[in-house]
Amino acid sequence: MNRLLAAAVLAALGSTAALADGDATKGANVFKKCMACHAVGEGAKNKVGPELNGIVGRKMGAVEGFNYSDTLKEHGAKGDTWTAEQLSTYLANPRQAMPGVKMVFAGLPKEDDRNDLIAFLSQFDASGAKKP
Repeated sequence: MNRLLAAAVLAALGSTAALADGDATKGANVFKKCMACHAVGEGAKNKVGPELNGIVGRKMGAVEGFNYSDTLKEHGAKGDTWTAEQLSTYLANPRQAMPGVKMVFAGLPKEDDRNDLIAFLSQFDASGAKKP
């Protein structure tokens, strides 16, 4: 039992380390796939999808003025937040990760693309300013 727990902890740590290795510059290019529906940075507004400022660590379904799916409203009501790991799982295949979401994007199958995108998005605080 202890070996199983240790293996799970090591796997989780490895996953976090991989996400930390994302390249924000490459992520800016990956974000071009998202720009039709999402905005990020100073002055970002909701589009077809919510603005993504401060997404990493933000409560799910929490952008004011955006009409989320019942699925994301339920996650937000439970206090669930967007961690880097949760974002990676979601971005791989949104409708499989959270059945019932409105997002029609098929997903980013390449882990490197997801890591890079998360690194890019992580640069922006809730106001849209780039973190120092």
